[in-house]
Amino acid sequence: MSVDRLGGGAIEERLLEEEMRSSYLDYAMSVIVGRALPDVRDGLKPVHRRVLYAMHEAGLQPTRPYRKCAYVVGEVMGSFHPHGDSAIYDALVRLAQEFAQRYPLVDGQGNFGSIDSDPPAAMRYTEARLARLATELLRDIDADTVDFGANYDDSRLEPLILPARFPNLLVNGSAGIAVGMATNIPPHNLRETIDAVTAFIDEPDIDVGGLMRHIKGPDFPTGGIIVGRQGIRDAYETGRGRIVVRARAHIEPLRQGKEAIIVTEMPYQVSKGDGRNDGSGLIKRIAEVVNDRKVPEVSDLRDESDKSGIRIVIELKRDAIPKVALNKLYKHTAMQTTFGVNIVALVDQVPRTLGLLPLVKNYVDHQREVVVRRTKHELRRAEARAHILEGLLIALSDLDAVIELIRSSRDPDAAREGLIESFELSREQAQAVLDLRLQRLTALEADKIRKEHADLVERIKELREILGDEARVLGLIKEELQEVRESYGDERRTEITHSEDELDIEDLIADQQMVISITRSGYIKSLPLATYRQQKRGGVGVLGMDMKDEDYIEHLFVSSTHDYLLFFTNRGKIYRQKVYDLPEASRTSKGRALVNVLPLREGEYVRAVLATRDFSEGRYLVFATRQGIVKKTEFADYNTPIKADGIIAIKIRADDELVAVRRTSGEDDIIMVSHSGHASRFNESQARAMGRDTSGVRGMNVSRGGNHVLAMGIARDDTELLVVTDNGYGKRTAISEYPVKGRGTMGVQTIKLTEKKGGLAGALIVREHQELVFISREGMVQRTGVRGISRYGRASQGVRVMNLREGDAVSAVALVVESTDTAAQVRAAAEEEPVDGEPSMEEPVADEDERDEPDAPDA
Repeated sequence: MSVDRLGGGAIEERLLEEEMRSSYLDYAMSVIVGRALPDVRDGLKPVHRRVLYAMHEAGLQPTRPYRKCAYVVGEVMGSFHPHGDSAIYDALVRLAQEFAQRYPLVDGQGNFGSIDSDPPAAMRYTEARLARLATELLRDIDADTVDFGANYDDSRLEPLILPARFPNLLVNGSAGIAVGMATNIPPHNLRETIDAVTAFIDEPDIDVGGLMRHIKGPDFPTGGIIVGRQGIRDAYETGRGRIVVRARAHIEPLRQGKEAIIVTEMPYQVSKGDGRNDGSGLIKRIAEVVNDRKVPEVSDLRDESDKSGIRIVIELKRDAIPKVALNKLYKHTAMQTTFGVNIVALVDQVPRTLGLLPLVKNYVDHQREVVVRRTKHELRRAEARAHILEGLLIALSDLDAVIELIRSSRDPDAAREGLIESFELSREQAQAVLDLRLQRLTALEADKIRKEHADLVERIKELREILGDEARVLGLIKEELQEVRESYGDERRTEITHSEDELDIEDLIADQQMVISITRSGYIKSLPLATYRQQKRGGVGVLGMDMKDEDYIEHLFVSSTHDYLLFFTNRGKIYRQKVYDLPEASRTSKGRALVNVLPLREGEYVRAVLATRDFSEGRYLVFATRQGIVKKTEFADYNTPIKADGIIAIKIRADDELVAVRRTSGEDDIIMVSHSGHASRFNESQARAMGRDTSGVRGMNVSRGGNHVLAMGIARDDTELLVVTDNGYGKRTAISEYPVKGRGTMGVQTIKLTEKKGGLAGALIVREHQELVFISREGMVQRTGVRGISRYGRASQGVRVMNLREGDAVSAVALVVESTDTAAQVRAAAEEEPVDGEPSMEEPVADEDERDEPDAPDA
């Protein structure tokens, strides 16, 4: 029903719910298609596309001077985007922000904001021009590669899409909230993305797993660490997923024994400071959780960031465990965030949720259309030009007649008609002959026309072949992608690590051999065995870690990344770590302090480390304590979940502590050495296997006042026992001289002690080719070869092996690995097959013979 209205026209009556439904749908589609969602082909929303095209039309190329952003905003608003200037400026600013765009498309000059959420300067102060990479989105736009449509007032044309010579939707990502839907697409590495597109072109039947061999995952402009791959896989398969992103942080030692957590990279879209003054900044949030005592380990917080990069210093209290504090910060602050992937983009003007495979396919289809349209455009122009040149060549072949005809003609129209009739030229060819300048009639110019025509004929042939061959079209796409890759590609910024919650974590980590080294002062590190395999035998060696004079590599062994490391402490606790969890460092780095790897308590330190992949039946661990207790437990008993703060490996009294742990076959001889200069050798069968949470039995009688066990090891007759006294006297004696006695005895004399020589300070099972180090209580260190220590019988006194200052005494003796000879020793370890599986920490591997003896007594 309609009624007349004063002044003409009519008012149509409609039901309110129908009008609301219709109008809201129109509004929703306008927002979805025209504002909030990117196109799958060029990865741009309309406002970003219009900003780039307006700058292109204004001549703001990367080689041209900057222009005020107010000018750019005015051009965009006046010609293409009839919305507020602030919205256009915000879009322009985001395209220029290095912390927002993985590959910025606008080159800005001035204050464009910061990662602290500081706002950009007003548009009248800032300047901009196109970034170099943005020109690849616009390249060939004038070659009829894309469709154009009328702008909002029909005054000019604008591109409905850009040619996009690289997959911008994946490379820079996108985020937007439409009506009833939203999109949140993470950015990716340009090289990886192009490699994936190339792989799809080469293998159209490739699956998501195949593409993921090239695209490892998102690559954020702010770096950071992605924890776990399951969320990435879900996003690529279904278009939706949850990706956990962490700040990159490491531990640095400070003065007075304190340590600090240093944050150098932020999770994507996390503000460092509080520029918005809304409490969302990371530093302010850390301060809040510290004040709320959720992270009581923090003693100070400061921002040392500068133009060279981010550096947030979180200083810890002296007794804090850095790893525990870091995990709390991940839990309570934006140092760990979740990026919700929701890949929604316009496909043929319809919003679709896309996985990785359809996203890549749509981009390749777009590029195929761009290349075909560009080729057809070039072919049309080449054919038109060849047609003109053919007319000129006809005229040049009978030049005198042409000149005579033109001179005799009444006017240009008559001359044109005469040329058409006399020489069978087209109207375009005839006009070209009339437009020919006299200088083109020379022989040299005529040759140029002939060469140009020949080149055009060849090019026309090539263009027709391209249009008739799909493989040639795809080959061109690959070539152009590789050009972009070589010109603009860079290294990945975001690291992707495993997640302990993922069931298939082992499948995601390469099973490679790692070299694990531990220094006397308690620093541990691992690095790939390949680091040492780069040099052939007979080389000059590979420089090892840079250490102080009083420190040295005490233990070195080779283990797989999938192996477990079992750490046994003096308090009888056991901690377990995967090798891939150890700090990986360079050859020259000293690594990380063990106290930062394990949650050790005050007064607790590591006495032994064993490496294993499985806990096989039929093998045992033998423990020895300072008070002479031994315990034998089946190795399989330790194949149990171990808490972060460890579990009990052996029950130890408060006045006792663990001395050594050895892995045995069940039939080995054990030798224990005491401070009183005695050695007790017995077969391990005399100690029955006991449970994990037990104390053990008497292994050696050390009840005499002040006596205690110094060392325990596996006794084999082809080795020697080296001992050294408090006052620096020592010797070595063949193991075969020590008879097998019963368990629990004092043993036999291994050195004749006198008041001058003092008590026994240390003992080791050695071979002649090995190297030793003696350490005194005042920190003096002396290195020597085993062969330099004299052989004597059990009852002899020994000779001086270390010169000591007055009042000083020997505190320990250990086998040593020379850091400058690490390569040779690692090669020997890697090329051998261990006698009983993985080597023990207590014996460093030096060469092939040594691997026959995997265990040695502790000093």
